[in-house]
Amino acid sequence: MEKKLFRNTCSTELWFAIFISFAITWIFLCFDYSPFHSSNNGVLASSLNPNRLLVKPSAAARSVDLESDTADPCSGRYLFIQDIPSRFNSDLIRNCQSLTRGTDKSDMCPYLVNSGLGPEIEDSQGVFFNNSWFKTNQFLLEVIFHNKMKQYKCLTNDSAMASAVYVPFYAGLDISHYLWNPSISVRDSSARDFLSVISEKPEWKRMFGRDHFFIAGRISWDFRRKTDDVSDWGSKLRFLPESHNMTMLSVEASSWKNDFAIPYPTYFHPLKLSEVVEWKSLMRTKRRRHLFTFAGAPRPELRDSIRGMVIEQCRGSSLCKFIDCSSDGVNCDDPVTTMKEFQSSIFCLQPVGDSYTRRSTFDSILAGCIPVFFHPGSAYSQYLWHFPENRTAYSVYIPVRDVKNWNESIEGILNGIPKDRESAMREEVIRIIPRIVYADPRSKFMDFEDAFDLAVKGILERVEDVRRKIRDGKDPSEGFDDPDHFKYTFSRKI
Repeated sequence: MEKKLFRNTCSTELWFAIFISFAITWIFLCFDYSPFHSSNNGVLASSLNPNRLLVKPSAAARSVDLESDTADPCSGRYLFIQDIPSRFNSDLIRNCQSLTRGTDKSDMCPYLVNSGLGPEIEDSQGVFFNNSWFKTNQFLLEVIFHNKMKQYKCLTNDSAMASAVYVPFYAGLDISHYLWNPSISVRDSSARDFLSVISEKPEWKRMFGRDHFFIAGRISWDFRRKTDDVSDWGSKLRFLPESHNMTMLSVEASSWKNDFAIPYPTYFHPLKLSEVVEWKSLMRTKRRRHLFTFAGAPRPELRDSIRGMVIEQCRGSSLCKFIDCSSDGVNCDDPVTTMKEFQSSIFCLQPVGDSYTRRSTFDSILAGCIPVFFHPGSAYSQYLWHFPENRTAYSVYIPVRDVKNWNESIEGILNGIPKDRESAMREEVIRIIPRIVYADPRSKFMDFEDAFDLAVKGILERVEDVRRKIRDGKDPSEGFDDPDHFKYTFSRKI
């Protein structure tokens, strides 16, 4: 009798335990209340405190079942768009009347249509073959990049999942209000406000900004004023402490390690790969009646500038086409004017002007015209993610160490290049075209990697390299501007 009672009691308890286990399992499966939810990337939910120093392991460092159908294609590629006050981006667009193109003081409003691509080109001369060509202003990269980012396939609203943080600060458009202001405090005020806002965000405290990046549609030197002398150019944005830890992608980088150059925007913004393939085929068959071309204006105010000698040699050669952008009868802002001549030339000269780099370099590549550089800072030390490592494969380099003693003949050098090498260089230039164009940001389907994709890939690799150093116990400030008062010790091991 007692044994029977004991068996009934055990049986009841056993069935009750089984029922409870089944109920708990059913709840987790149906309502997905697991503390290891997939959105947490396998990190316990209670540990996702943004105020702690949390450095996520990379996709390579995490154990991934390659045979599983649930592998995340965005693993290691997630980006988080930081929310910042509208005064740093969209307000600048709304108040476009106050944005000027430069010294001519005309406003930027006409160029902000079509997601920053500008108005469609009216092509009465048949220079272009489809509707993917726009009068794109060279200073609108920040707007174009931001609109491209909104279509990025691996965006996340969970910053803990993000491999990098994109900050949509329109640095170039912002500083364009103040570049000519005699007050350095006015020139620096917006930069100081921006850094004050961004450094208080919880995302900042994970890596103290070393996983943050922003875009600048102007050259790096516009943000690197070294002194507080009112005659010195630009703002102090990149010399302010918090800015040292952020990466800036600009159309021209400086020698500092937290700057990277990405291409100037061109006039071509294809919707799909087939448009690029068509264009490349067209550039291969173009008849090029000029040996070389230069489009630009003299720089008599710049001492030691090579431009004057380049123009003099071009004018003195029957094989050169000179497009004088200082002439009243020539509009170098008209894409038809420049692109038509670039398409008709074998080589395009790219001498240093107000800065080392030129938007013209990318327009000429787009036209299948082989660029000729006179300074390594014009390309070779700049676009490391977008140009081939072998510079002789796609360009000609004519070094000019001393303009006063320079007596080289450009015509003689270019005429001496064998035809087979010339053909190989042109083919390499045409091969580069997809890498230097920004596809139309309004297209949600892209079937090729453009300049935007390569820039994002470069950023992800850079941030992952910082995380690797942290995991290895190395100094994560290596590869950044590193003032002594802004060093941090990372004790957490991954």
